[in-house]
Amino acid sequence: MTRPPALARAATEFLALGGLVLPILVTQLSQMGMGVMDAMMAGRVSSTDLAGVTLGGNLYFPAMLLMYGIILSVTPSVSQLHGAGRVAEAGAVVRQALWIAAVGGTAIVLVLHQAEPVYRLLDVDERAIPIAVSYLRATSLGMVPLLAYAALRCLCEGMSWTRPAMFISLSALLLKLPLNWLFIYGEAALMAELNRIGDCLGLDGLFIYDEPVLGVPAMGGVGCGWATALVMVYMLAAMLGVAFRSRIRTANTFAVFSWPNFKEIARLLKLGLPIGLALFMEVALFSSVTLLVGRLGVEIVASHQVAFNVASVAFMVPMSLGMAATIRVGFNVGAGNLAGARISAWVAVGTTLIWGCLLAVAMLTLRHDIVALYSTEAEVVRVAAGLLAIGAMFQVFDSSQATTMGALRGYKDTSVPMLIAFFAYWALGLPVGYALCYGVDGDAGLTIDGQGIYGFWWGLVVGLAIAALALIARLLQVSRRASYTPPGSTARWMP
Repeated sequence: MTRPPALARAATEFLALGGLVLPILVTQLSQMGMGVMDAMMAGRVSSTDLAGVTLGGNLYFPAMLLMYGIILSVTPSVSQLHGAGRVAEAGAVVRQALWIAAVGGTAIVLVLHQAEPVYRLLDVDERAIPIAVSYLRATSLGMVPLLAYAALRCLCEGMSWTRPAMFISLSALLLKLPLNWLFIYGEAALMAELNRIGDCLGLDGLFIYDEPVLGVPAMGGVGCGWATALVMVYMLAAMLGVAFRSRIRTANTFAVFSWPNFKEIARLLKLGLPIGLALFMEVALFSSVTLLVGRLGVEIVASHQVAFNVASVAFMVPMSLGMAATIRVGFNVGAGNLAGARISAWVAVGTTLIWGCLLAVAMLTLRHDIVALYSTEAEVVRVAAGLLAIGAMFQVFDSSQATTMGALRGYKDTSVPMLIAFFAYWALGLPVGYALCYGVDGDAGLTIDGQGIYGFWWGLVVGLAIAALALIARLLQVSRRASYTPPGSTARWMP
């Protein structure tokens, strides 16, 4: 029996997306694995160290993603040039993105080095502040290398080549483990562990430790920041090797030197700033929750971080689907295949909806076992498992909004999704969460008993649900408008 043409096209598109998304997923999971590694290794030192790393990350990651989102404008720009057969023009785009990375990244580093007053203003647990501040100062040193790496990665992915970033991220994850061990637990602990591994492998005496060689002391949670900064430098160096010695040389990225072209930079900012702001607002929502509950104690902060870390790992699949959708939609738009672009978008969204449902069931069923991997403290395990039960309820919404936003980027539609994100996360999600966490007195005619950290997570459910529904409606509008070609016109979509 012959399949209907529409179903056949959808199946073909599913395979094309799969070929792109699997390396992207491995890349994202490898990068997320570094965060999981930080949480697990810092948590083994103490809940205070874990809270400090958490609080530091909750300022670092929103700031980093603001800039990272601007760099992501390279992907749809290159993918549309690729679809139009104009790859040689892509290098000029990347060179301007590298200027944005250098200047914007440096500015973010300078701001993050002055973060201590923010923690004191928010009245977070006094024990965690020194760790958070020192962690921030260390990890922010890798900001510019990370953003430059991102620009070159977007070039590869815009040309539908997703494997280089996968191999680099996997090797970076392997490098992160010994670096974490060195900086978190100290040089002596690393050498002792290497000797233990050597003994288990029958290689007695392979590693001989008499006196410190590097003189690295145990830094606890702060060590995560130094390890991360060094890994970011390595990733940039590896991606530069790809840029100089692979097929993406056809983009002519380093064929010439370019001073800042403010017209091109303005175009990238117009496209990328809404992407960065949308990412910033979503991650900052979670970060704000962490900062606002910091006064509840390090155990609550640690519990929130464990649950958020699990949800973040699960989020890598829809995020990867969204990035693949950007590539496929952008390529089809550049090639003038607007019907194909629409199929690409909706196959990605349909796939992520199925994933979200499966994930919700798994998270509800296995939440206690998952949390036990992160902490042995009874209170942390109890609270984090309860948060994961709520988190399971927003998986469908979180998954669909991420992939839908990625599909819209392929059409270079970024401003409206940014406004949707602001309304859903900050006008609804955060206020609702705050009210449910700390309660509302009866003076305003409404009384709500505070539910603590659980209330904030219910606010996340509200915000993500509104964002998902509004973004899907926007994709319906944009994909229909882009697919309609008036008689006598050419099939080109201009946002």
